[in-house]
Amino acid sequence: MRCAVVGHPAAHSLSPALHRAAYAALGLDWTFDAIDVAPGGLSAFVKGLDATWRGLAVTMPHKADAAAIGRQDQAVRRLGVGNTLLFEDGEVLVRNTDVSGFVRALEYRRIDDVAEAVLLGAGATARAALMALNNLGVVRVTAQVRDESRAADWLGLADDLGLDAGVEPLGTPHPADLVLSTLPAHAADAWADALVEGAQAVFDASYDPWPTALTVAAAEAGIAVVTGLDLLAGQAVQQIDMMTGDTVDIAVLLAAGEAELRRRAVEGQA
Repeated sequence: MRCAVVGHPAAHSLSPALHRAAYAALGLDWTFDAIDVAPGGLSAFVKGLDATWRGLAVTMPHKADAAAIGRQDQAVRRLGVGNTLLFEDGEVLVRNTDVSGFVRALEYRRIDDVAEAVLLGAGATARAALMALNNLGVVRVTAQVRDESRAADWLGLADDLGLDAGVEPLGTPHPADLVLSTLPAHAADAWADALVEGAQAVFDASYDPWPTALTVAAAEAGIAVVTGLDLLAGQAVQQIDMMTGDTVDIAVLLAAGEAELRRRAVEGQA
């Protein structure tokens, strides 16, 4: 069977390393590649696939387009984006494993006592994080954004979930059990020290380049850090389960991702 990650660009993705490690652990003779698909081209690409294809991991800029390609589950309907396409009996199923990815990453790092969280950003990833925090029983979530008018969808989801939620300017000091950044790498650097002060744990959804000032400040403060690689591995666990019907330990995927990042670092220095 064939699987792949599709994006633009796609070559930088760590997904092939993770999924191939899973196939090796499960004894599957499957392939997983990274394929660059131009913006707007996902639907045509999917229509051109044959019966040897089992599924796709979908990354930017195709997540919104993916949601419209097949039958959605509740998470995709609520979030408006999908990151997984499954080809099953002539039908395309659209799923979003980012929600379970956040949950698995936090559980793996043993961060299980979060009553209040601060989310940096209010885009699609922040909405997935919001659903995950709700699933974990978080009581209060505050989104910090540069432009509060862009948080309308995030606030609408919070209301739909029945969460106590609010919005405030990015960088506002706000003690919380968890500070979770869904911003691009280094976007929160200017406010790192202020954001970490009073936090019990920090989760930065980026992983490359690494580390960010936010995670450095957290490490220096002696508090727990969850990384974007934890998130990527966490969501891949569910993707692999859906695609293969078998479960792989998140530790296998994390080890593969770390090894690939080390390989790239060495090649970059050569």
